[in-house]
Amino acid sequence: MGERVVLLDLYASMFGMRARVALAEKGVEYEYREEDLPNKSQLLLEMNPVHKKIPVLIHNGKPVCESLIIVEYIDEVWKEKSPLLPSDPYERAQARFWADYIDKKVPDAGRRIWYTKGEEREAGKELIEILKQLESQLGDNPFFGGERFGFVDVALIPFSCWFHTYETCGDFSIEEQCPKLISWVKRCMERESVSKSLADPNKVYDYVLALKKRLGVD
Repeated sequence: MGERVVLLDLYASMFGMRARVALAEKGVEYEYREEDLPNKSQLLLEMNPVHKKIPVLIHNGKPVCESLIIVEYIDEVWKEKSPLLPSDPYERAQARFWADYIDKKVPDAGRRIWYTKGEEREAGKELIEILKQLESQLGDNPFFGGERFGFVDVALIPFSCWFHTYETCGDFSIEEQCPKLISWVKRCMERESVSKSLADPNKVYDYVLALKKRLGVD
């Protein structure tokens, strides 16, 4: 088809990782472009003039912004591979609900752990409660969509490579509190689309330390 797919991204971005996992699941070849967010490229500013954020998927010159919208777009365009969203309307609505829950809860709680001095433990407790809620939704299923890896799994799994940072900064253990969720992480990591798309947890931690220094957060 001669398609051209470009992903404007940042290595440590859990939102960008969603796009990487979805593209890998669908077997889509693409050009990866790492962004320096303090010095955003002209292409990023042109492709996402509203938010000026990554990730941005550029498909044949047309930009798609916001990570969950990007994942849905990938799912709709490359239909020949296994779908990420369920075909049943109710199940599809539920998947969108939980992906939205993740976006509304996990990033803010996680950021407070490493960014807000003196509130690390309280933020850690808040994150654990959020993860317990997600663990409850997972239940005894292999994946959030049941037997198949799907939309909610793509939405949440990138945060797992930030768990090391959260635990180190907040002095707590996610596995102690949410063992089923960590088992799910390990199951997801057995998929090549996940293991090759996620950032190294140690590199994420180094990125956060450098970011804290730049922001003056000690």
